[in-house]
Amino acid sequence: MLKSARKKEKDPEGRMPLSEHLRELRNRLLKSVLAICVVTIVAMFFYMDIAKFLMQPVLDSVGCGGASLSDLSGKGSKGHDCAYFTVNGLLSPFTIMLKVSFTTGLVVATPVWLYQLWAFLAPGLHRNEKKYGLFFVGLGVPLFVGGAFFAYKILPTSAKVLIGFTPEGANNLLPLDDFLDLLARMVVVFGLAFELPLLLILLNFTGILSGRRMLGWWRAMIMGITVFGAIATPSTDPIGMFALAGPVTVLYFGAVGVALLNDRRKARRREADPDFGLSDDEASQLDLTPEAVAAPSARPELTDGDDSGPTRRNGYDDVT
Repeated sequence: MLKSARKKEKDPEGRMPLSEHLRELRNRLLKSVLAICVVTIVAMFFYMDIAKFLMQPVLDSVGCGGASLSDLSGKGSKGHDCAYFTVNGLLSPFTIMLKVSFTTGLVVATPVWLYQLWAFLAPGLHRNEKKYGLFFVGLGVPLFVGGAFFAYKILPTSAKVLIGFTPEGANNLLPLDDFLDLLARMVVVFGLAFELPLLLILLNFTGILSGRRMLGWWRAMIMGITVFGAIATPSTDPIGMFALAGPVTVLYFGAVGVALLNDRRKARRREADPDFGLSDDEASQLDLTPEAVAAPSARPELTDGDDSGPTRRNGYDDVT
């Protein structure tokens, strides 16, 4: 009975005590982790196919083809521009399986944990701001997946450049677990970086940030995105840095364009309706323009003996 009453007594404006916020955060995190774990378990059954899918582009770019290590040994400089994936240790294959499956679960379960993030933030928003939930999830999922796919596509090019620095006479052996760690970090970094325009658009749509202000930050944003690309890119090579900074910069200016169009649309609607965009707890504007008041009509005087009313004597009727 107490739990049902507590559920019915929710504040319509989303206010709740700290304990309720912590409980809500716990529930959202549990649902997100559960979704990732379910997809991870399913991905374990397809581990071999997924691992081949992740390794194949790099092998096509820097692999040594059908040659073996014994064929390359003693051949001087012929083996310095290619690489092999290696697995060291008895437990490494099992650890690699867990890494591949978890990375797959994180990417595939993106719609679930993005929705849980929005559901945790939504109670603190106004009613007219909650309608952007589907927009947040619907645009956030392809942006994150697009960033992850972009990291997957540029990794072979980055690997080819880095392998080119191998000294002559040396063979490059790539530990598979290190490669998967690098790929997982690049997927997460690129995916989250591609969410930047979505965050800016949401701040604009909710009235927190204007498009003109966003455009005024363009120099600092380009510098910040470039520095972020240099720090956050796990491969620490210039190709990865510019490969991250370039698309995010383009997405930033795209978000600025959307924000400017939205501000122009709001301005037109506000001209037509002064009360447009007001939240539930804001008062509408009052028209304080004075208006002319018509002169009062003359009161008809009643005389003694008038048939239209009671007889008056000395200005008084019979009652008074």
